[in-house]
Amino acid sequence: MHDFDHTQRFLFDDTDVRGELVSLGESYQHVLAKHPYPEPVAQLLGELLAAAALLVGTMKFDGLLILQARSSGAVPLLMIECSSEREVRGIARYHAEQIKPGDGLRELMPDGTLALTVDPRQGQRYQGIVDLEGDSLEESLSAYFATSEQLPTRFWLRADGQRARGLLLQQLPADRLREPEEREASWQHVLTLANTLTAEELLGLDNDTLLHRLYHEETVRLFEPLPLQFRCSCSRERSARALISLGHEDARQLLGEQGGELVIDCQFCNERYAFDAADVDLLFAGGGTDNPSATVH
Repeated sequence: MHDFDHTQRFLFDDTDVRGELVSLGESYQHVLAKHPYPEPVAQLLGELLAAAALLVGTMKFDGLLILQARSSGAVPLLMIECSSEREVRGIARYHAEQIKPGDGLRELMPDGTLALTVDPRQGQRYQGIVDLEGDSLEESLSAYFATSEQLPTRFWLRADGQRARGLLLQQLPADRLREPEEREASWQHVLTLANTLTAEELLGLDNDTLLHRLYHEETVRLFEPLPLQFRCSCSRERSARALISLGHEDARQLLGEQGGELVIDCQFCNERYAFDAADVDLLFAGGGTDNPSATVH
C-alpha cells in the first residue's frame, strides 16, 4: 500500500473498460479531526470523500467538484469538495441524539438527494441531482450515472474511521469491442468479478494485490498513482468578501451587536477570522484585507 493518499488509474487492454482506485488515510483523518463525528457519520463521510476523489480522477477540468447529500433525517448534510489540484475537504451535519450504532444510509438520510456539481474556474457550472436510493452511497452514485446518460459507471466504497477506499469502473466508448452484445457481456463480466470484493479486501489490500485478486485472468495496465491531500480553501480574503457582500451599514450594525468584533468561522476546518471596526471600515474603503490589526484565531 502506498504510504500517501492517492488515486491510481488502470485500463483493461482487451476491452473498453477503465478503472480507478483511491486510498485515503491522512486526508480522511484531517476531515474527521475537525468535528466529533459518530461512527456511522464518519463512515458515510469517508465513503463520499472516496467517491469525490474517484470522480476527479475521471474528469479533465480546472475548478471544483462538489458532492452534496441532503436529507430530512439524522444526517441533514454530507458535503465534500475536491479541487482539480486534488485537494479535498469535507463536512457533515448531524443530530447525535437520533443516531444509533449500526445505522446506515437508509436510516440516517431518509428522503435524501445527492447533488454532483462541477464548478470550473472558467465556463459554465454544471449540477446533476439524484435521489438517495438503496442502502449505500455507492448505489446512489451508480444510479446517478445510469440516469444521466453518461458513460456507465459503478462504485465500490468503504470507510472504517481510519481509512477510506474506493473502486470505480467505467465503460468507455466502443473501440476494442464493437458489437453491442460483446461489449455488454464484457462489461458484465468485469462487474461480476468486482462484486466479489469484500469490505475487508477493499480496505486492506494494496492496489496490485487487489487487482490480481479480481482480474488475474485479464490484461490490466496499472498507471502511476497520483497524490491527494487535505486542504481547506478558506482564507481571510474570502471571509472579507463575505462581509463586503453584507453591505457597510449591515456589517457595522452586526459589529455593534457582536461587541465590536465580527468572527467568521470556517465550518470545514474550524479556522476563525476576526474583524474589528477598523478592519470593516478599511474593507469598505477599498483598502484590502491585509490589515495587520486584524486578529486571526
